[in-house]
Amino acid sequence: MLLFRPIRESDLPGLVALAQSIAGGLTTLPANEEFLRDRIADSLRAFATRVKKPGGEFYLFVLEDTLTGELVGTSGLAARVGGYEPFYSYEIRQERYEHAPLKIEKHIAVLHLKEVHRGPTEICSLYLRPDYRRAGIGRLLSLARFLFVGAFPTRFDDTVVAELRGRLDEQGQSPFWEAVGRQFFAFDFYAADFLSGLGEKGFIADLMPEHPIYVPLLPPAAQAVIGQVHTSTEPALNLLLAEGFVRTQEVDIFDAGPQLRAATKEIRTIRSMRSGRVQAVELPPGAGPTQLLARTTPDFAACLGSVLEAGDGSLTIDRAAADVLKLAPGDRAICAPLR
Repeated sequence: MLLFRPIRESDLPGLVALAQSIAGGLTTLPANEEFLRDRIADSLRAFATRVKKPGGEFYLFVLEDTLTGELVGTSGLAARVGGYEPFYSYEIRQERYEHAPLKIEKHIAVLHLKEVHRGPTEICSLYLRPDYRRAGIGRLLSLARFLFVGAFPTRFDDTVVAELRGRLDEQGQSPFWEAVGRQFFAFDFYAADFLSGLGEKGFIADLMPEHPIYVPLLPPAAQAVIGQVHTSTEPALNLLLAEGFVRTQEVDIFDAGPQLRAATKEIRTIRSMRSGRVQAVELPPGAGPTQLLARTTPDFAACLGSVLEAGDGSLTIDRAAADVLKLAPGDRAICAPLR
């Protein structure tokens, strides 16, 4: 059984091991033990705080294999991006150029640097070990976050964004970074991404070009990857599009990966979420449809389980799910379709 739960202080060694195993790293989970220790502390503080409106809280979840006790995945939520650490992106604008006497009219894509200090909620830090990428496990790790948002709406903004990893070439380099960022920074793409993940974003404000960048002036390889996702990120892109996210006209400033956006209340998992009392835990595994299932107490946790819903809204769930979530008859739970 796999348990989706908030991270604990004792999870530090497992989190460090996961971060070190991620090829290319994650911006929000760099393989730095001191940073990850602080990240855990930030998450513990966020869960322990009574929140009436979203601020700078960061919630970090892990996926635990309850049989081995190993951490096999992570996913996170930033309640509101920006604040003391600005949120940067490139906005793609189509600008019109015209010379009437010669009947010349051109529309040119132009990148404008955008700096946000009070942004929306962001989903981030998604990683699942390759040997666990099967049978809906990735969906659990990604979508269970939305159950938490739906259960505690005052903690989050009414808009959710996601920045997806951009396309790399066969040598593992970012064509966009090589054409743009490399010209202004004294280090490579991975170093810039690592520093950004550590919260060291002053270098972006100081060194990133403030003036618009005309896309046709970039090398063809750089133009081709603007708004494109890394091949390993395509399943995450398709999952979020199915959840109701749409592409925006903004991309990441380092690798030009796409930004997606959705109205929180319109996200499929949140729209389809139901709440009810557990009537019984006698359902044999496989007897009901497999769904996302979660407890709504402050120590939120979720898993995949078989669920049957009665006409009065009560839930009958399988014993394995009840055991891992510590649910008993009379407890309140929430569920949502897995697909």
